[in-house]
Amino acid sequence: MHQDRPSTTAWAVALRRAVHQLLDRPLVLSDPLAIPIVGIDFAHQALAEHAEGGPIRQKYSRVMRAVVVGRSRFTEDRLAQSVAAGIRQYVVLGAGLDTFAHRNPFPNLRVFEVDHPATQQWKRDLLAKAQIPPPAPLCFVPVDFERQSLADQLTAHGFAPAAPAFFSWLGVVPYLTLEAFRTTLQFLGTRPAASQVVFDYATRPEHLGITERIAFEMLAKRVAAAGEPFTLFLSPEEMHTELHAANFHHIEDLDSTALNALYFHNRPDHLALSGKLGHFLHAKQNP
Repeated sequence: MHQDRPSTTAWAVALRRAVHQLLDRPLVLSDPLAIPIVGIDFAHQALAEHAEGGPIRQKYSRVMRAVVVGRSRFTEDRLAQSVAAGIRQYVVLGAGLDTFAHRNPFPNLRVFEVDHPATQQWKRDLLAKAQIPPPAPLCFVPVDFERQSLADQLTAHGFAPAAPAFFSWLGVVPYLTLEAFRTTLQFLGTRPAASQVVFDYATRPEHLGITERIAFEMLAKRVAAAGEPFTLFLSPEEMHTELHAANFHHIEDLDSTALNALYFHNRPDHLALSGKLGHFLHAKQNP
């Protein structure tokens, strides 16, 4: 992303969550704040663009919505399991316009939202405009990764480094360099035992079929034009090697087919993921 302005992809993700509330039934992710945070006019504009785009555009929109709401639902389901097991800290890395903290059903769970200062201030401005007050258990943690340490900033904002935590890292890894990915993963792997992480990643596009490769190249051009190009692709074997090296050995790695089986089976509206590029991963540390 550009250092002086908020993330373009964060806005696109938020619009897809909003359109999901308006268009898709049954809801995979029920989010009453998805529309207010972007504004009803923008939500309806995104819905109109979907309706007017023709069959190809509509399918693309459905797939992208499925990715957005499916990965969030997967994360929040695994988070609920971790809270039941005693986790009391939830860190959202690259939070964008995520609204979980406002929907948090766990009174003892403290939420830390980590993002670039420009994106975080933009979110706070949108919340104020929508008259959505930040909930008490939410702590904003602005981090400029070129100048500041994630560990230091979290601790400075009340994060307890000696206690285990659950981390979500959605829509971020494909935009990182391998070095940046490893630096953050190493930090996550040195958290106390029982800490967990959920993130999505992209496998190598050269293994895609022709149709999937064309769709990927269209998406890659869009995000590159927005100043946020894809940079990191790892096979599942390579990703698991990285996780093992960082002390994560309990790995649940789902492709699109597996996530469809969890959340998009036999839907009358045909909302579903497609392709083999995206993977959705939940990892736990060794005890």
